[in-house]
Amino acid sequence: MSPPRLVLASTSVYRRELLERLKIPFEVADPAVDESAPPTEAPAATAERLSAAKARAAAGRHPDALIIGSDQVAFLGEQRFGKPLTRERAIVQLRALSGQTVVFHTGLCLLNSATGRMQLTGVPTQVRFRPLEEAEIARYLERERPYHCAGSAKSEGLGIALLEFIRGDDPNALVGLPLIALCAMLRAEGVELP
Repeated sequence: MSPPRLVLASTSVYRRELLERLKIPFEVADPAVDESAPPTEAPAATAERLSAAKARAAAGRHPDALIIGSDQVAFLGEQRFGKPLTRERAIVQLRALSGQTVVFHTGLCLLNSATGRMQLTGVPTQVRFRPLEEAEIARYLERERPYHCAGSAKSEGLGIALLEFIRGDDPNALVGLPLIALCAMLRAEGVELP
């Protein structure tokens, strides 16, 4: 009996690169999910809801697969930090995060579209930004241009120089896909790892 097909319901290059580390074949599907959140929804709940929504969105096109959905929400108190998309917004984000501890909550869903079984979890990561000077922010943005990263910093790149600490159960969660939790979910579905 062949192993089930694996589908990553994400167009994120970062998630794709992380999943490639597991050395198992997979396909990529664009979940095309509205990622907006109701104003009263907690950030962690948003990340987990969207993870499940992405997996369900891909299930219709892949009725016999294990589908991975993931989403991340960065927040500090009530304020959320999405992808800045522009230099100006990245400057505003990094000014706000300077000297602060932000939580990056990564939702993860594994949906067996053949059986309907869904596994869903959230993996929080605390990130402490050191106090940042305007010149540091400008130099960093010029060198790395992290405009498609929540919080405007890439911990897997030069953005690590902006941080005082990272605390969490899985360093991959901060990049966008909690591989430790995903491996446990895949094993629960009979996928042999490594």
